Amino acid sequence: MGIISKILLQLKKYKRDALIAPLCTFAAVGLEVLIPYVMALLIDRGIAPGNMGEVWKWGILMLACAALALVVDSASAVFGARASTGLASNLRDSLFERVQTFSFSNIDKFSTAGLVTRMTTDVTNVQNAFQMALVIATRAPISLIASLVMCVIISPNLSVIFFAAMIGLSIGLVFIMLKTMPLFGRVFARYDDVNASVQENVTAIRVVKAFVREDYENKKFSSAANELHDLFVGAEGLLAWNDPIMGCAIYGCIIAISWFGTRSILAGQITTGQLTSLLGYVFNVLMSLMMLTMIFVMLSMSAASGQRIVEVLEEQPDIVSPEKALTVVPDGSIDFDHVSFAYRTGTGEDTLKDVNLSIASGETIGVLGGTGSGKSTLVALICRLYDINAGSVRVGGNDVRAYDTEVLRDAVAVVLQQNTLFSGTILDNLRWGKPDATLEECQAACHAACADEFIDRFPDGYDTQIEQGGTNVSGGQRQRLCIARALLKHPRVLILDDSTSAVDTATDASIQRAFAEQIPDTTKLIISQRVSSFDSCDRILVLDAGTVAAFAPEEELLETCDIYRDVYEVQNRAGAEADFDEIDRPVYNPLSQRFDPAFADELR
Repeated sequence: MGIISKILLQLKKYKRDALIAPLCTFAAVGLEVLIPYVMALLIDRGIAPGNMGEVWKWGILMLACAALALVVDSASAVFGARASTGLASNLRDSLFERVQTFSFSNIDKFSTAGLVTRMTTDVTNVQNAFQMALVIATRAPISLIASLVMCVIISPNLSVIFFAAMIGLSIGLVFIMLKTMPLFGRVFARYDDVNASVQENVTAIRVVKAFVREDYENKKFSSAANELHDLFVGAEGLLAWNDPIMGCAIYGCIIAISWFGTRSILAGQITTGQLTSLLGYVFNVLMSLMMLTMIFVMLSMSAASGQRIVEVLEEQPDIVSPEKALTVVPDGSIDFDHVSFAYRTGTGEDTLKDVNLSIASGETIGVLGGTGSGKSTLVALICRLYDINAGSVRVGGNDVRAYDTEVLRDAVAVVLQQNTLFSGTILDNLRWGKPDATLEECQAACHAACADEFIDRFPDGYDTQIEQGGTNVSGGQRQRLCIARALLKHPRVLILDDSTSAVDTATDASIQRAFAEQIPDTTKLIISQRVSSFDSCDRILVLDAGTVAAFAPEEELLETCDIYRDVYEVQNRAGAEADFDEIDRPVYNPLSQRFDPAFADELR
């Protein structure tokens, strides 16, 4: 099945509009082709002999044809617009639904910016091309053929001029089209770069401003935009030759037909009215060729977009539920049995290497490791955001690949490093964890996550509006809201992926106590670089370069694990030094603009 047929499958309920539009265009072209012929009769039978009866008869018929053609043509435009916009809407819906089924590996393949471009720019290109195809692609060939037939009927000799002009015009326009098609293919490939630059800059605008990198980002974006500009200028510069070539063909035909037509009138071969109608058909024939060229250019532009859209629609999710999927997660036990994983298989660079773990349901496990040690990857495998390359991961005693993916992910709540809130109220964001949660349930979850203390200070409380991305709340507040959202799911497994890094140690300890009291049966995995976050943990997992360096209670790790002992001692020594600094070192007083020991006392 070709790209066009796959795209057209998305018409769905707009098929009727897509059929009516070309039928209306066909009728409009038929009426428009009759107008020059009726005009010839008006001149020859009415104006030339001075017969006003004939003038009225043929004049009224010509006006009727023009009015009816206008009505039918307008209907064609309306139905064409409905069909094309409906196709675009269905395409975007299908693309978005398909993306929702993707695993992280599928999304990594296309990139976020690439998917955004496909759902916006590429769909718009296909929409414009389809609307043009419904109306102009129907009008142009029919009008061309009908006008040529009428020219041959009126004067076979003068029709030779049309065919000569058509050959010359076709050669010029085909040359232009062949040159522009590759350029437009490169243009749409550059849209991803521009969108990626915009998305990255806007998302990280605070970092950009904090490091005063506006000029650097402007130059980077300008580079991508200028490259896109240069490609567009090259393509549009070639297309600009369409108008002068078309003008030469039209005016050349008019001059030739006027010259030879006058001689034919004097020789009695044609009438004045027939010459007038021939001049009318000149415009029809040559404009039809121009429209056909526009169609080919537009189709060449949209072909690349259509291919990119079909790639997403045909992409098969790497992770799907089995046919007879398990629909109940019995408990929160977790087992890793010789698990190995690589983000890109076959590269020889495993992120996790032969990991073996056994975690009982209800245990609280701390996870510690350096950057790139595989902490986030490990927990992503538990809720099957990725599939492993070797071994097995079991939750509740069953392989995660045996569960329905929605059931598994609903039983495993993950609070990621990137704490994301959505536009809406605080209550709306909390109910992502449980859509039917009552206000009391939301308040209880927020109390457990220590989020109620700042929510109560907002004038609108739980009805406070959160801006897109949660930019109007602090990092620590975002983290606590995300933890509360996860608690509302009442999960079998709760994973906190460095999600208390922005809260103070006292708040962190309060959250840990609430977990122990309110969700004792939930298995809790706490990833952190702060050993104080592991005070309530039963055991601590230490990862090193994708392998398990140690897995034991803290007391045992301090005796047997050099990695953990070094981190523990450094952080405790740093904490002692911080206390000493607070007591003995002067603090900078912004009011007096100097270091002032007395100001430290005021702060304490």
